[in-house]
Amino acid sequence: MKSLRKNPEAAIAERFETAPQPLAPARWDWREVRRVLVVRLRSIGDTVLATPALHALRRFLPEARLDVLLEDWVAPLLDGFDEVDHIITVERGSTASRARVARLLRSNRYDVVYNLHGGTTSTFLTRATGARHRVGYAEYSYSRLYNHTAPHPFALWGRENLHSVHQQLGLVGWTGVPVTDPPRTRLAVTAEAALSLQAKLRAAGFDETQPLAMIHPAAAFDTKQWATVNFARITEDLEARGLAAVAISAPHEAGIVGALVEDSAAPVISLTNLSLPEVTALAARARLFVGNDSGIAHIAAAVECPSVVIFGSSNVTHWRPWTNAPAAVVREELPCQPCPGYTCAEFDAPECIRRVPVARVIKAIDEILEA
Repeated sequence: MKSLRKNPEAAIAERFETAPQPLAPARWDWREVRRVLVVRLRSIGDTVLATPALHALRRFLPEARLDVLLEDWVAPLLDGFDEVDHIITVERGSTASRARVARLLRSNRYDVVYNLHGGTTSTFLTRATGARHRVGYAEYSYSRLYNHTAPHPFALWGRENLHSVHQQLGLVGWTGVPVTDPPRTRLAVTAEAALSLQAKLRAAGFDETQPLAMIHPAAAFDTKQWATVNFARITEDLEARGLAAVAISAPHEAGIVGALVEDSAAPVISLTNLSLPEVTALAARARLFVGNDSGIAHIAAAVECPSVVIFGSSNVTHWRPWTNAPAAVVREELPCQPCPGYTCAEFDAPECIRRVPVARVIKAIDEILEA
């Protein structure tokens, strides 16, 4: 099964007036709000998919201080992102860091705090702010620590099968912020990242006159990782189209990219040491992204790189690319999808991702490049 999407916001936007609207009346007098904090811990994709909510808040409160709390390892992703005033970071797994951050947050005297995550750490840090208005979903654990609890996002939007962006925007929209557009994801490309990326490409032997395709063959779980040999066939197809393949991964996944280079008859540029801002710069420069469902795919979508994303166990409706650029999802439907994806409970190996044929991905590339 494959779906081609150019404007994923349109289906819901048609339900509302042209001008963006809130999802409920204001919960307090917004004229008294001067400082707002958004808590969004966890991963790359989670951070990218929070940017529409940050944009909606900035648009609604152009003069207020707007801060965001992220885990330290993912925070560089928002370098140059000018819709927040301060990025506050907490070290993953560090009790001492949480204590320091809790004291800092309380000293900042926020008027409103949104928790877009709902996990234990983010909930207690939200409570530690002492903010007058602390907002979370009623379904969150320890929901008694919020003094404003929103109903389920299905109820807010009047439909099921929502994207992660809708879930996060819903919490903001329930408090009176206009969100019904809904905004796309967005990231900035800094001049520093663009220059350092260029130097790394040059050092790797990349011909700067050639258009490139960014390939991401790694994934967090086996249920989301398409076979490396299949990506090798894709790089060969891209070479025939005149596109240079640049394969990326985190340093601990370098073996996957190494295997791709070995399996491909086409030349493949290997970059396994990029910072998150450099990944963003590469995606913005690329003619095409091809990769697994991952945070890197959401980075590509946020800079409007045309994308082909291969899905296995994940919920496509919830995690598809959220972008105005042409984007295709390629998957093999099975009755057990979607699933949590940590392991495959139905087969000896995750058939959902293994059964996606190379030919279908190449067909999606055809359609995206034509679009």
